[in-house]
Order: sequence, then structure tokens, then C-alpha cells
Amino acid sequence: MNAKLTQAAPQTKNVTASKLPVQTFRLGRIKAAVWENEADQKKFYNVTFARTYMDEARAFHDTDSFGRDDLPLVAKLADRAHTFIFERLAELKTESSE
Repeated sequence: MNAKLTQAAPQTKNVTASKLPVQTFRLGRIKAAVWENEADQKKFYNVTFARTYMDEARAFHDTDSFGRDDLPLVAKLADRAHTFIFERLAELKTESSE
């Protein structure tokens, strides 16, 4: 897969790994972040979507509002996130059975 479309979670020394997404997918200005959580010793995943835009001061911001033309990209990213989560769960299941 193209490196511009799939990005691993950035590693930051001052932030714990639990506060970073485990995977981020991007198509143009739309991105999907996959978050790993744990409760009752079971892992589960959530996905957040954002659209990046530039304000009048040329600073970048994210919003959770999408226009009509953004929706096909949101759908594609949702599919990628869905596939990633199922693959991640399969890996975890394989690791726990070893």
C-alpha cells in the first residue's frame, strides 16, 4: 500500500502509547485514526474521522464535519479501518493461542 495512504502511529517520548492511535489512514485531507482500548482484559477498537483544513492565518486544523464530496473518502477509509481491525484481532488471537 502506498506510504502516503497508510501511516503508522507516530512515536513520541512524552506521550504514552495508549494515547496514540495504533494506525492512521489518510486519503487527501481526510484521515481515519484507529484507537486500541482495553476493558475487562479484552481489547476493542474505535475509529475517529477528521478532515484537515487551513484557516485564514494558514494554520492547519481538524474538524469532524464532512462535505458531500468527502463522503466517498470517508467510506473508503472506514473500509480500510474495518479491515485493519479484523486483521489486528486475528493477530492477537494467534498470539494468545501460541
